[in-house]
Amino acid sequence: MIFEQHYLDCLSQASYLIGDEATGRAVVVDPRRDIAPYLESAAEHGLTIEFVIETHFHADFLSGHLELAAATGAVIAYGDRAVTEFASQKLAHGERIELGDVVLEIRHTPGHTPESISIVVWDGGADGAPHAVLTGDTLFVGDVGRPDLLSSKGVTADDLARDLHRSLHEQLLTLPDETRVYPAHGAGSSCGKNLSSETWSTIGEQRKSNYALAPMTVEAFIDVVTTGQTAPPAYFAYDAGLNRMERPLLDESTPPPALDLDDVLEAQANGAVVLDTRGPDDFATGHLVGSVNIGMAGRYAEFAGGVITPERPIVVVADAGRELEAKNRLARIGFDRVVGALSDSSAALSSRPEVVAVSSRLDVDELRGRMDEIADLQLVDVRQPGETEGGVIDGAILVPLTRLNQLMEDLDRSRPTVVYCAGGFRSSIAASQLIANGFDDVSDLLGGYGAWDAAHEKAN
Repeated sequence: MIFEQHYLDCLSQASYLIGDEATGRAVVVDPRRDIAPYLESAAEHGLTIEFVIETHFHADFLSGHLELAAATGAVIAYGDRAVTEFASQKLAHGERIELGDVVLEIRHTPGHTPESISIVVWDGGADGAPHAVLTGDTLFVGDVGRPDLLSSKGVTADDLARDLHRSLHEQLLTLPDETRVYPAHGAGSSCGKNLSSETWSTIGEQRKSNYALAPMTVEAFIDVVTTGQTAPPAYFAYDAGLNRMERPLLDESTPPPALDLDDVLEAQANGAVVLDTRGPDDFATGHLVGSVNIGMAGRYAEFAGGVITPERPIVVVADAGRELEAKNRLARIGFDRVVGALSDSSAALSSRPEVVAVSSRLDVDELRGRMDEIADLQLVDVRQPGETEGGVIDGAILVPLTRLNQLMEDLDRSRPTVVYCAGGFRSSIAASQLIANGFDDVSDLLGGYGAWDAAHEKAN
C-alpha cells in the first residue's frame, strides 16, 4: 500500500493519497484545490487516480475534486446522502472499493454533517484487521466534529450531535484499538474546539484520551460538543455551498496580472480591497491607505475569509515572487476574484508618499498611558472565546476576528480604539480592517495579551 497524508498547516487540513502498488490504482480523499502535489506523487509511484472521495461537504476550504477529475478522469464520490450539481457517484454504507490488496470500506458517519462518511482501509485484503480509518470531520485527534455549523440550514445542532454520538460508538469505536485514525483536520481548525497538533492517532488512544469519547449519556455528549465552540469564519457557509456546485477550475500556475500603482488605486476606488500580505511589522512601516493587512505567515486564507467578502475584487500586495502563492492560497477557500498584484510594491509605495500610511502600534506601557489619559478609549479583544477565558484586559469589548464584520457596527467609529489579540498578528488584521471601514484613530498592541499578561506578572 502507498499511503500519503498531505497536510496544509495554514488551514490545518489533511488529505490523503492511497494506492495499490501492484495494480497502480489509487484514490485521493478530501483534496485541496491546488492539486499538483497529488499529480506529482501519483506519477512518481506509477499510480492512476481513479476516485476522488469526499468525506463530506467541507466548509473551511474549497475542495479540489473538480480539478482532479478534470486532470485525471477520476470519478468523484460521496456518501449517498450527498446531492451535487456535478456528476458524482453515491457510495452506500458498507460499500467496498478494491484497489487490489488495498481495500476501502465506506461507513456512513453523520453528525458533523448529514452526509459525512468515514473510510476504513485494509492493506493485504479485508480479511484481517484494518490498517486505518479516515474519519473526515467525524473524529479528530483529541476531539470530534462540531455539529453546530449547519444549525441555520434547517438541521439542529442537537439532532446532528445525536447522530454524531451514534456514528462514533457504532461505526468507529467498534474498530480494533490498533486501527490508525487519520482525520481531515488538526489543531487550529475551526471545525472543532480541542484538536491536537498530532496528525494521526489510534482508536485505542482516542478511546482513552478523547474527552468526547468518555463514558457519558447522550444528553451529556450533546451538551459537551455543542458548547464552547469558536466563532467560525464568515466564509464557511459560502464554501459549504460552493463545494456542492459546478464552478470554474483553478489555474494554479498563472500569477495574477501585474498592476501599476495607478491601476491599483483605480481598482480600490471601484470597490476592490487591497490585500497587503506582508508581515505586520512591514505593513506598519508603510502601506497603501485603506489596505487590509493579512500576512501570509499565518492562517492567511482563513483570516482573509473572515474579513473579506467573497464577491469583492482583490488586489494583492506581496513580496516579490509571492504573488502566485497569495492568489492560490486565496483560491483554496474559493476567493477567486484576484484581479491583480501591485508591481514592485516597495518602489511603488516609496514613489507616492501621499497615498501611503503608517500603522500605530503600541507597547504595553504606551497602552497603559492611553488608558489613563483617554476616558473613552475603546479597547477591542479579537481573540476567540476559548482564549479569553484565560483573562482579558479590563474594559475590553470581545469581538472575535471571525465576527468582526458582523459586529463592527456595535463599535464607535469616533472613539480612539486599541485592538489586541494573543500576540499581535490578528490585531494588525483587525486594526487595518477598522481603518478601512472609517474608524478614525486605531492602534494595535505589540505582543498582544501575552505581552500585557507578562508585564502584569512581572509587576506583581
